[in-house]
Amino acid sequence: MNYFSSNFKLGILGGGQLGKMLLYSTRKFDIQTYVLDPKNNAPSKLACNIFQLGDLMDYDTVYKFGKQVDVLTFEIENVNVNALESLEKEGIKVYPSAKTLRQIQNKAKQKLFYKDHDIPTSNFSHFNYLSEITDAILNGSLKFPFVWKAAQFGYDGNGVKVVKTLADLEHLPKGECIAEDLIPFKNELAVTVARSASGEIKIYPVVEMEFHPEANQVEYVICPARISNAVRIKAEAVALKVANAFNHVGVLAVEMFQTNTDAILVNEVAPRPHNSGHQTIEASFTSQFEQHIRAILNLPLGRTDNKVNAVMVNLVGAENYTGNVRYKNIEHIMKLDGVTPHIYGKKETRPFRKMGHVTIVNENLEDARRIAEEVKNNIKVISE
Repeated sequence: MNYFSSNFKLGILGGGQLGKMLLYSTRKFDIQTYVLDPKNNAPSKLACNIFQLGDLMDYDTVYKFGKQVDVLTFEIENVNVNALESLEKEGIKVYPSAKTLRQIQNKAKQKLFYKDHDIPTSNFSHFNYLSEITDAILNGSLKFPFVWKAAQFGYDGNGVKVVKTLADLEHLPKGECIAEDLIPFKNELAVTVARSASGEIKIYPVVEMEFHPEANQVEYVICPARISNAVRIKAEAVALKVANAFNHVGVLAVEMFQTNTDAILVNEVAPRPHNSGHQTIEASFTSQFEQHIRAILNLPLGRTDNKVNAVMVNLVGAENYTGNVRYKNIEHIMKLDGVTPHIYGKKETRPFRKMGHVTIVNENLEDARRIAEEVKNNIKVISE
């Protein structure tokens, strides 16, 4: 099929920053794109060929949108899977598949999938209601501390909480959830795997992630991870096993724990480009966004090795600021060597909202990390 400068139509469910960055590649290749998003001011709106306003969880909206395109993908997991299954039955190619998304969309199903496929992950218990966790604690079958996760609709640190006392359960959503063992770990790692429709597979270098202690969001992504070769090989092997088990098509981000004994445990996955791969735009021969397009269109996959070391810094809304956004001191950070800011196009900020990211490239990884710290300490995402 001719995808370039043709009548071929690629549909993207979701018009956020990930969609916007996917469109960098579709515009480069002159691939016609349709985007569906519930917000009229979505970041992707100005970069696609056709933008449609609609609810991603509504069956009819997603189904009708999908009927207009030849291949359908998504930049967010919270979409109507029943509609995707219907579209697949009618010949629309959906990548990653509806089956894969259904398994990943619900964290309880995702964890069970790992157990069924002998993929290393933390021990967990599944609960239909939050009240069942209280009962399990009181009867001694569940012990503090543990990690509570909502089974669905978590994002950017929401839907996850470390529970140390009964009081920590207050004000949490009452529905389906899991309780995971709290893992003592040295590092949080991630591997981005690209797998095409024909089964070609490539992996990006293992990255190391540093998280904000309150927001539970990634603050820094360090590439390559500062780990031993033995741990790197383990992490790559686990990521490949996960991608093949899902029969995944597209980019898959596999987040992992490196335990205190150097075991590798899968935390969770994202079946799309992910925050842990943003540095690939500047640092890699092929960005994760271009690679996702190549994979879902069954085009040859690009090189995944680094051209240069990199550290990515998330730009999130500062605490106590809500309203029209202003990037304070952005001119200062742009004077620093190897610094590239990416602004997502969200006009309003709020505490911890992802508003952009900054990539720092440098031949010396420790220099890149030092500059990243300077970036983090200087730029502030505030409101007017």
